[in-house]
Amino acid sequence: MREIPWEAWKKKGRELFQKYKYVLLILLAGVVMLLWPAGKKAPPTEAPSPTAASAPQEDFSVSALEDQMAATLSKIRGAGEVTVMLTVQGGSRQVLAMDEKSTRRADGGSETQSTTVVVSGGASAAGNSPVLIQQLYPKFQGALVVCSGGEDAGVRLKLMEAVSALTGLGTDKISICKGKG
Repeated sequence: MREIPWEAWKKKGRELFQKYKYVLLILLAGVVMLLWPAGKKAPPTEAPSPTAASAPQEDFSVSALEDQMAATLSKIRGAGEVTVMLTVQGGSRQVLAMDEKSTRRADGGSETQSTTVVVSGGASAAGNSPVLIQQLYPKFQGALVVCSGGEDAGVRLKLMEAVSALTGLGTDKISICKGKG
């Protein structure tokens, strides 16, 4: 029977520990952090329904955006009463999830069949709804701002910068005019 040299193993173990003690300490801290409870448990929440996840979160309305911009721009010092008109290119559209199935024909060609992916509303909802991947909004083409303080160059500059920041339009696509009154 062969005898195990425990003293040699102990010496080798101490040397390895001294060499890698910081690495071991970091690993131990990581394990402790993984096992540490995260704090108070939140009450279980209901999972959102698939139809709520696929429905658009907000509707785009040019007139509502114009009114909101006019209210915001009228707060700029010296602007006075403001009216905004925006022109847009196209309209908003939705990109829906599609399921494509390709089949190869005997003559070497292929056929592709596309169907819209729908989510069942379940027992509580009445019907199916398509899965929305992306909501695309129209691109701004130009802006007209009419305000009572439109003759002041400083006010015009502030309004120009604000409209450009809100719409992404260049200053050549924004017109600021003095209004009546």
